[in-house]
Amino acid sequence: MRQDGEAAQNEGTAEVKGLFAAKPIAWIRDRTRAFGASRAGNIAVYFALSSLPLLAGIALAVDYADALNKKSELQSYLDGAVLTGAADAQDPTGAAKNFFMQTTGMSAEDYADLSGKGRIKFVLNDNTLAGTVTQTFARPIQSVVGGSHVDISVAAQVRLRKSAAQGPCITVLANSGQALLLNSGAKMDAPDCEVHVHSTKDPAFIMNAGVDLKIAKLCVKGTKYIKNGGTVTKLETGCTVASDPYFGKIAEPTVPTNCQTSGAKDGTTHTLNPGAHCWVNFNGNPTITFKPGLHIIRGSMNINNGSTVNAEGVTFYFPDRDSKIQANGALTMKATAPTSGTYKGILMFEKWSDAASNPWTQQYVFNGSKNEYLEGAIYLPFRDVTYNSTTNVSGSKISMVVNTLIVNSANWKYEGLTSGGGKTSFYLSR
Repeated sequence: MRQDGEAAQNEGTAEVKGLFAAKPIAWIRDRTRAFGASRAGNIAVYFALSSLPLLAGIALAVDYADALNKKSELQSYLDGAVLTGAADAQDPTGAAKNFFMQTTGMSAEDYADLSGKGRIKFVLNDNTLAGTVTQTFARPIQSVVGGSHVDISVAAQVRLRKSAAQGPCITVLANSGQALLLNSGAKMDAPDCEVHVHSTKDPAFIMNAGVDLKIAKLCVKGTKYIKNGGTVTKLETGCTVASDPYFGKIAEPTVPTNCQTSGAKDGTTHTLNPGAHCWVNFNGNPTITFKPGLHIIRGSMNINNGSTVNAEGVTFYFPDRDSKIQANGALTMKATAPTSGTYKGILMFEKWSDAASNPWTQQYVFNGSKNEYLEGAIYLPFRDVTYNSTTNVSGSKISMVVNTLIVNSANWKYEGLTSGGGKTSFYLSR
């Protein structure tokens, strides 16, 4: 058996050798064609070759989806930042920055680095708060085609829209003839503010030539008036006027018997602590600083021409008919009401509780000023207020209530108190 098998094997080998020896080229050609025509195992090669672009496409799709998610998340953080900033009246850009850092977990150092490169910024304009951010993120599937990192940029903008003040900026309470007198040179630039005059007498108000009132509305309860020229944006007579917004609502303090300050004062600078100041006269043209708190003015406080007054976070109270601050011209003054406490928002007020038993009125004169900034409520319901010479009041936020008002010459630019009715709405515009 073994010999027969060996013989058969030798015979087959000999045959192959014979064929190869006889036709070597033809044999190789035939075997090559047979291998090329065979389909056994080729699918693996085809799949390997075709999967390269497929895998690259999958990688790009994963990177793209991740970038979209990151962009959506970054956009929501930025939208929240500008909306938060718009709601902060004191420091919109600071509030936006803090919100963005807190929600993203960004450190102050990283924020400073991005800000220094111009890749993150918040910009406040007159009626918009805008933010832009560009951040670099690592790709989840890094490739030669897509690279290892990607820059993602987003932008957001909030548009601020002021509504007219709900309450008037100036209220004249007296029901008397000529309750409001506007003489030549009286100019008011207060497009969001209304002036309300309660008088129904003849004439309720007088406006002379040279007056220019750029205001939301002059609302007069009566129908009779004298207008000798001048311009006013909008005049309504027989109008429903707003009631006294502060009557009975401001706490009257107890007046101390001792005085923090009294008599004549010389020198170039003076600092006054809260408390009572009695019949004070400042000589020269000093700089006077009132420390934050309640300052009770007993008698007259005279401030000479050319003086400077700083009174931030201050409330002035006039407890009797002789109480007043008399500035004699060329005054530079910055006075703002407290932002918290009993007298929040109240810059100046007088004793109001004697209205029924002692309805006296007293003249209160404001002489010319170089520049004044006033912020807060001025409540003088029993004062006949007169503005002489040219009083320059710029950028002020006020709500003024007086008995009567005479404006001889003025250059006023002001708006209503936010807390008194003027509101700012905002919406995402980008």
